[in-house]
Amino acid sequence: MDIPDEVLGQLGNRIQHALRAYTPRDQKAVKAAAQTFRTNPILDTETVITQLGVGEALISFLDEKGRPNIVEQALIRPPFSQIGPIETKDRKRIIQSSLVYGVYEKSVDRESAYEMLKKRAEQAPKPAPASKKKPGRKRQGIVETMAKSAARSVGRQIATQLMRGILGSFLKK
Repeated sequence: MDIPDEVLGQLGNRIQHALRAYTPRDQKAVKAAAQTFRTNPILDTETVITQLGVGEALISFLDEKGRPNIVEQALIRPPFSQIGPIETKDRKRIIQSSLVYGVYEKSVDRESAYEMLKKRAEQAPKPAPASKKKPGRKRQGIVETMAKSAARSVGRQIATQLMRGILGSFLKK
């Protein structure tokens, strides 16, 4: 119940230790946990979960093709370790005895997205130099802006005086 359903649904390898079901809520949790395993026709997962002893668990791991195997009851080997680094010959022996030995030894350095985009940018056609570009609008200087503003103002005043004169002559008649 501590793990969200979205995460629980994506787990490939499962190890379920004993669950005790004393309350209706606990019984519901046991049933839900049992239903998350791939069923085994010779094993009642829901019953076995409540009867597991110390060192026992229900397990389901992915097969070689990444598919979940059916649930099995198993004894769990207690963890073991050593103090200090492992010897090179022991490391080599452990690696070579692994089921996935030969699959991940070859280092592959694939091109990153950054490298692909950089290469594409280098191969893209270069923009034309500024002299060959079509003439665009240039920014006006302060003097030019002031001159245009003054010309507009004078033009507006002349137009206003003309309109008054023309309209005034019509209205006086």
